[in-house]
Amino acid sequence: MIKKCIFPAAGYGTRFLPATKSIPKEMLPVVNKPLIHYGIEEANKAGIKEFGFVTGRSKRAIEDYLDYAPEVEQSIKGSKSKEKLLEDTTKMIEECTFTYVRQKEMKGLGHAILTAEPLVGNNPFAVVLADDLCEGNVLSQMVKLYNKFKCSIVAIEEVPKEETSKYGVIAGKEIENGVFMINNMVEKPEPKNAPSNLAIIGRYILTPDIFNILRDTKAGKGGEIQITDALLEQAKNGMVIGYKFKGKRFDCGSVDGFIEATNHFYNKIKKNNNSEK
Repeated sequence: MIKKCIFPAAGYGTRFLPATKSIPKEMLPVVNKPLIHYGIEEANKAGIKEFGFVTGRSKRAIEDYLDYAPEVEQSIKGSKSKEKLLEDTTKMIEECTFTYVRQKEMKGLGHAILTAEPLVGNNPFAVVLADDLCEGNVLSQMVKLYNKFKCSIVAIEEVPKEETSKYGVIAGKEIENGVFMINNMVEKPEPKNAPSNLAIIGRYILTPDIFNILRDTKAGKGGEIQITDALLEQAKNGMVIGYKFKGKRFDCGSVDGFIEATNHFYNKIKKNNNSEK
């Protein structure tokens, strides 16, 4: 059973400068909720209540968001419409636990996940990259798959061949509809070298043996410790699955994807509000 979820959140978010000079990219709002909120909601729907965050300097806003705000709560007391706006976060704070560890050096996603080992222990766990905003309860789908196969799982989707250099890319044998047993993984390959157009997105379920593999993983693409390289090693010695999830993903690490997500969720909220009138 998957009880813990890790959010690597130590990156600088340079594509959103100057905003991210003082605001963590995970706190950028899509309509009225920050990206981190959507990620926690998704994990919560998958039955996860324990959350760990790998942070860095200037990320205190995440901790503050996931805590009570007495001054704000007092200032809106008695206004039912405004109190309702805090219901989701209050419920989240009451029902979940949040722990934090700092990544002292930016050495890549693999290193960030290794930094989270004290928060996870010897347990399987989920990883969510908050700037991949997903609709469709992707993590719930992956938890069901984990309960069947009991191995590491990565969420994948087809991307245009010319965009493979932005992603980790997998190849493997399709053993069920949309379920691939991975036999190759390459981090950010040029299109001519890509083993397929099946790209890994920011949803993972990992078994705890990944930590020992990461400890022995050398710096790879970009001089960073890549989770892709560690997962390939895990696949060679056991099994790693790529899952073509059902749902929609927005790349909120890019300006275009962020605007697309904002428009999508704004229209969705507007439609729901109109239907309630």
